[in-house]
Amino acid sequence: MPTPANTDPAERSAHMRLFYRGWRPTLLGRWLNRFWGLWSAIGLPPRIMATLEVRGRTSGRVRANPIVIAMVEGREYLVSMLGPQSEWVRNVEAAGGDAVIHQGRRRRVHLVAIPPEESAPVLREYVRIATSGRTHFPVAKDAALAEFEVIANRYPVFRIDPT
Repeated sequence: MPTPANTDPAERSAHMRLFYRGWRPTLLGRWLNRFWGLWSAIGLPPRIMATLEVRGRTSGRVRANPIVIAMVEGREYLVSMLGPQSEWVRNVEAAGGDAVIHQGRRRRVHLVAIPPEESAPVLREYVRIATSGRTHFPVAKDAALAEFEVIANRYPVFRIDPT
């Protein structure tokens, strides 16, 4: 039985349970992710959205996922709202951080994992800007930085570096 610490906070909402169960997208959630991935890949608003393309760790095929890019102190970051078991996180790790961000144009990037003790400001910014992604976090969007430090080890953060 899931404990409060490992239960997806988004599942408190009946509406969000249509899209996510057990930290994974449902069939409807995957369809909506595909739509938003296409939408953001062609560069349509909002500008914080993009599509992350990374080679699948088992299939070798390129996988595309919609993402929200958080900007903190002039640097771009990605946050996994579904935690370390997210497919795109596992694929990025297997690919050694090599990926493509598609946002109207394609750009090759290298994703660098940020240690949890440094990720709280990025998590706070992500929760502020990612309106649907914030439902997966057990803190309010205006919570103190200390509250994000407590949960930082549950949400991987990657810095986007150009290649």
